[in-house]
Amino acid sequence: MGIKVEFNPDLALRNIAEHKAGRRKIEECVPGELEAGKVYEFLKSGQRLYYLSDSEFWGNGQIPLCETGGDEKLSRPLASIKILEATHFLEGGEVWTRGKYEVIEVFDVSDEKIHFEACKRI
Repeated sequence: MGIKVEFNPDLALRNIAEHKAGRRKIEECVPGELEAGKVYEFLKSGQRLYYLSDSEFWGNGQIPLCETGGDEKLSRPLASIKILEATHFLEGGEVWTRGKYEVIEVFDVSDEKIHFEACKRI
């Protein structure tokens, strides 16, 4: 028997419309207006591990914030973020991960500029 853990190189949240329709909690969704320098809370089902670092080698711990529609289908990065904390907890017999992230830079999704190469911020 093992422990099911998922390593995530990005933070993938749902569209805010999912919250407005009552299907998701606000922390499970990308905020309607992302602001650089602001800290937001997130919530994901399952026991997830995120990259926490200040190492310059890997972009000072910055990872992409993407939008997901499910089934591991992700948008291009919406922003560069830093995960500040992540905590695992049980609720209703299920494992969840909650935490906080800081938005470093919000991207213009209409441009074709590449912001990450593999896990490294460029």
